[in-house]
Amino acid sequence: MPSHAPRRRWAAAGLAVATVATGLSVAVAAADTLEAAALPDGFRSVGYMPSWSGNVNSIQYGKLTHINYAFVLPNSNGSLQAVPDPGKLQSLVSQGHGNGVKVSLAIGGWNNGDDSAFEALAANPGSRTTFVNSVVNVVNQYHLDGVDIDWEYPDPGTSGNNFTALMQQLSTAMHSRGKLLTAAVVSGGNTANGVQPAVFGLVDWLNIMAYDGGSPHANYDWSIASANEWKARGLPAAKTVLGVPFYSRPGYLTYAQLVAMDPANANRDCVTVNGAQQCYNGIPTIKRKTQWAVAHAGGMMNWELSQDTTGSTSLVSAIYEAASGGGQAGRITGYGGKCVDVAGAATANGTAVQLWTCNGTAAQRWTSTGGTLRALGKCLDVTSAGTANGTPVQLWECNGTGAQTWTATGGALRNPASGRCLDATGPSSADGTRLQIWDCAWSGNQLWQLPA
Repeated sequence: MPSHAPRRRWAAAGLAVATVATGLSVAVAAADTLEAAALPDGFRSVGYMPSWSGNVNSIQYGKLTHINYAFVLPNSNGSLQAVPDPGKLQSLVSQGHGNGVKVSLAIGGWNNGDDSAFEALAANPGSRTTFVNSVVNVVNQYHLDGVDIDWEYPDPGTSGNNFTALMQQLSTAMHSRGKLLTAAVVSGGNTANGVQPAVFGLVDWLNIMAYDGGSPHANYDWSIASANEWKARGLPAAKTVLGVPFYSRPGYLTYAQLVAMDPANANRDCVTVNGAQQCYNGIPTIKRKTQWAVAHAGGMMNWELSQDTTGSTSLVSAIYEAASGGGQAGRITGYGGKCVDVAGAATANGTAVQLWTCNGTAAQRWTSTGGTLRALGKCLDVTSAGTANGTPVQLWECNGTGAQTWTATGGALRNPASGRCLDATGPSSADGTRLQIWDCAWSGNQLWQLPA
C-alpha cells in the first residue's frame, strides 16, 4: 500500500417549523437535545497513519471512525517484527480511544513487493498458529481494537487457499475477543482472486485499494468499478470500504504538497508540476465517491492521513461532510407526540417502522443524509417501492433508490417517487402504530418534527 465520530450535543431552543422546505436539512427542528452532524450509523471513515510520517496530534479524530497504524512486518516463522515507533502507536491509541475512534494494527504493506514472509508463514499450520498468537499478543499489549492484514498479494490458487486458512484462524481469535479483523485488498483484476469469497464472511470489512490504477489516476469511474467488481464477487455492500488516495501519480506528491503549491488545486484532479502531469483526487471527486459509498458501500478509506491538509481543504473533512450530508441526528416526533421507531430495535431488512413512546434509544435516532432518513445503519424505505395508498414503510439496506428518498414539505415528509406522504395509520398514536404512505393532506398524522 503506497481512517466513530464523537457526537457533540446541544439543546434546541424550542420548535422551528418550516412552512416549505426542499430538503431534510432544513426541515422541522425537534425541541429536545440533538446530535450534531455525524457520519451515518454504520458508515466507516478509515484512515491509515504511517509510523514514519505525520503527527498523531494533528489527526482530525472527530471525523474518523477507525485508524490503522502502518506497518508491522511478519517473519517467515509467523513471529512479528518490532512495532516501529511504539510511543507513537501508544499515543495514537490513547487519543483515538479518547475520541471514540477504534485503532487497529496494519500488518504487511507493499514492502517493495516482497510478500515472501506471508507466503511462508501461511503455508504451514504451525507458523500460522504462531502468527495468530503473535497478533493476539500485540493487540493486547497496545490495547488495540483489531488488526488489518495487508498481504500484497496472495496469488490465486495455493497461496489464496493459505490466505483463507490464515484468515479463518485470525477471525476466530479476533472475534472471540471482541476485536476487529479487516484486510486491505487490491483494486481488482485476476490478482483479486487470491482473496477467495470464503474470506468475505471472516472479516468485518475489506479496505479496497482503489488507487494506483485508472487513467487519470484513481478517477471516479475506475474506482467505483473496482468496488463493484468486489461486490459482484459476493462481498456485501456493508463490508465494501472504498479506498481513496491522498497523493498523486506518477510522482507521489502528497495532496498537502499540491495544495501548498496552489490552493485551487484542492478542487482539481490533475495539475502540471515541473512539466509533468500529476493526477490525484481533489475535493469534488472525493465527495462524489463518498456520496456513492453512502448509498452503495460500507464506508471510505484513505491512504494516508499524514498526506492531508487541515482546514477547509482537508480531504478527511470532505469525506465527513459528504457522508454526513450536513444533516443532524436525533428523534423524529409525530402524531400524539410519539417517536418514529424501529420495531424491537431490529436491524433486519423489512423491520417495521412504527410510532412509539419516545425513549431516547438508538431505534429512535434518525440521521438525515442526502435525502434519506437512516437509523441503525439502514434506511427508511417504502416497501417494495410501492406507490399505492397504505403501502407500509420499513427499515431496509440503503440502496439509493427512490423508495428511500424523502423531502420535507410544509412539515410533512413526502416520498417523491410515489408522490405520497409519510402517514401514521388510523390515524392513531398508539404504541405500535405502523407508518405508511398516503395522499398528502398535511393532517396531524402526517406532520413530523425532525432534526434540523
